[in-house]
Amino acid sequence: MTYDLFIGDRLFSSWSMRGWLMLEKFGIPFQTHMIGLYSGTMAKDMEPLAPARLVPALRLPDGTVVGESLAISETLAERHPGAGLWPDDPSARATARWLCAEMTTGFHALRRECPMQLLHSYMGFEPAAETRADLDRIESLWRHARTVSGNETGPLFGRYSLADVFYTPVAARIVGYGLPVSAQNRAYCDVLLADPAVLRWREEALQVTYDPFPYQMDLPTAPWPDYEKQPDGDRHGVNAF
Repeated sequence: MTYDLFIGDRLFSSWSMRGWLMLEKFGIPFQTHMIGLYSGTMAKDMEPLAPARLVPALRLPDGTVVGESLAISETLAERHPGAGLWPDDPSARATARWLCAEMTTGFHALRRECPMQLLHSYMGFEPAAETRADLDRIESLWRHARTVSGNETGPLFGRYSLADVFYTPVAARIVGYGLPVSAQNRAYCDVLLADPAVLRWREEALQVTYDPFPYQMDLPTAPWPDYEKQPDGDRHGVNAF
C-alpha cells in the first residue's frame, strides 16, 4: 500500500513539509511528486488532482485524492490506527487535534510576515505586534499541551505526534527569523528541527537554488544552526526523539 504525495518546493513550502512528515515519521510507504510552485507550472501540475488546488495533496492507493493537511492527517490516522499519529490518551488526543486545527486556521500575521525559508537565519528582525501576538498564542497552546501531557521537554505529548508535525514549520520560522520565545520553547524548536527526517528534508531542499531568492529581506544573516553536529540528547538540553 503506497501513497502518492504531491508537494511544493521544500525550502519554502511549510504545508508540504507537514504532509511529508505525516508519512515519513510514521513509517507509511509513499512516493513524492513535485509541484512547480515557483516555475509557473503549478496549475498544470495540479490538473490530475482536481479539485485539489494546493499542496500537499495525497492520492490514496485506490486513486482517491485528499486535499488539505488536516484532512490528510485524519485520513492517515484512520487508515493506520497502529501507527500512532495521534496521542493514545483521550485528553491528549483531543488537545492535539485542537492544536492542529488552530494551526490550519490561525497565525496569519506570523505566516504573512515570516514566510518559511530554511536557508539561513535573519539577524535583527523585529516582528510586528500582530506577529508577537501570534507567538504569544502559540506559546500558550504549547504550555497547555504540556500541562495536559505532563511532559516538560521533547514532544508536546510525550511521544511524537501530529501536533509536532504541524508545528515543525512554526519552529523553522522561529529559528529562521530569530523570533522571541521562551528558552523552553526555543529548545523545543531546536529539537524539532534537529530530527533526522527534518534534516533530510532540508538537505534535499538545498539542492535547488533560486535567483532571485524568494522572501529576501534586507537584513544580515547567520548560518542555519548546524544540527547535524549536535549529539542526540544534547540539543539545548532536550532529549531528541
